[in-house]
Amino acid sequence: MEPTVNAASLNIRHFGHDDLADIRQTIIDLYDAAAGPDRDDEFKKKFPWFVDHWGGHPEFSCMIAFDGDKAVGFAYGAPGSPGHEWWRDYLDPAPEKSRTFSYSELAVSPTWRKKGVAERLTRALMEGREEDLAVLLVDVTHPRVQALYETWGFRKIGERQPFPDSPVYAVMLAELPLS
Repeated sequence: MEPTVNAASLNIRHFGHDDLADIRQTIIDLYDAAAGPDRDDEFKKKFPWFVDHWGGHPEFSCMIAFDGDKAVGFAYGAPGSPGHEWWRDYLDPAPEKSRTFSYSELAVSPTWRKKGVAERLTRALMEGREEDLAVLLVDVTHPRVQALYETWGFRKIGERQPFPDSPVYAVMLAELPLS
């Protein structure tokens, strides 16, 4: 029998760019556990590069949820570059607000899924952000994940395939603070 787990009992800690060396392998291990068999997908195998790319941003922000000393989930991203809000191509007219947080990744250990961990991590990551908007991408073959983000205030504004070997993603945008 699986033990009862409670998301409210988790310790969610913030990490930044200077912490990447200490948390990098934890993020990669959690991602692999969360991806399950999909981790063998050629595009998903590039995940360490994305960790380094996002973690290299001076304003990288990462939340990791811990059950005791065991990491059970993470969420991370970084502010977008002013004047380079690529998501604007999907809206006409685009919002006047432009400061955007790029929400890059969320992963939760399978044992902790459907217990509110993803929402706690997302809200912790977005809490107190100076940006006006948050943008993220969701694989279009995962409509339940898209629906989950919609319950937190994100809305689909288009679809995008950012790399030739990547999946097609739903482009989702939310005003901050999240509703």
